[in-house]
Amino acid sequence: MIEEHYKRVVLFYIFFVFIYSLLFTHNLSAEDWKEAKSDHFIVYFTQDRQFAQDVLDKAEVYYKRIATELGYPRYSEFWTWDKRVKIYIHPDHQSFIKATNQPEWSHGMADYRTKRIISFAWSKNFLESLLPHEMAHLIFRDFVGFKGEIPLWLDEGVAQWEEESKRHEMKKVVRQLYKEDTLLSLHDMMKLKLLEIKDMKKTYILSTLTKKGESASLILGTDNLVNIYYLQSVSLVGFLIEKYGSDSFAIFCRQLRDGKSLEEALRFAYPTHIQDLSELEMKWREY
Repeated sequence: MIEEHYKRVVLFYIFFVFIYSLLFTHNLSAEDWKEAKSDHFIVYFTQDRQFAQDVLDKAEVYYKRIATELGYPRYSEFWTWDKRVKIYIHPDHQSFIKATNQPEWSHGMADYRTKRIISFAWSKNFLESLLPHEMAHLIFRDFVGFKGEIPLWLDEGVAQWEEESKRHEMKKVVRQLYKEDTLLSLHDMMKLKLLEIKDMKKTYILSTLTKKGESASLILGTDNLVNIYYLQSVSLVGFLIEKYGSDSFAIFCRQLRDGKSLEEALRFAYPTHIQDLSELEMKWREY
């Protein structure tokens, strides 16, 4: 079960790499687009109007839920009128690949700068997984911006946390990793330049803490390293939100937006609970 989950989680990593690269082109003239509009979104489609309407309805539900869960409801009117997010739904996978120049394995992409989400009509997986994931990235970045100290685990953790249907399974897998003493240290997570990894056959020697609190070494291949990293990311974000609430999480993110370091933001948002990264890791492990 854990290995199968790893395979699914690695897709998030792939999406994220291409989200941040922004090295894509999207040929809007290649399709005869129709559109459907709501308060915060415009969905562009070519064939299936019902699927487009389903996307529009789901997007509005996710918009309200994500803003509330992240503690941002008072800031949640930033996608109205000409600032609405545009969602492009190609009729099939091949037309998506042709229009975006993405690799064959890509199922979707998002552009933070222009607030666009681009995919194709692949029904439930898009509606229940990729759509809330990419929307969470956009909402989070609209709130915190791009100038602060935003670690990858926080950005990706937020996006995965909003894939609500997968939370239970991800928690279960992380508990299993904890039992097996195969969790990464938060210190290593902060140092890892995961988006620069290209050699999928490389072996990494990293540090970890055992259940007894003893230091130990962890030897991982690239696949397992990436997947454990992303599972821990969503677990850390879930811990902060569930344990201390959305309001404190919003304060934490606001401090990052305003230029505070990660540890300064943690101390400000959680003054009686978390003073530094070591204490965050300790309390997360206890949780």
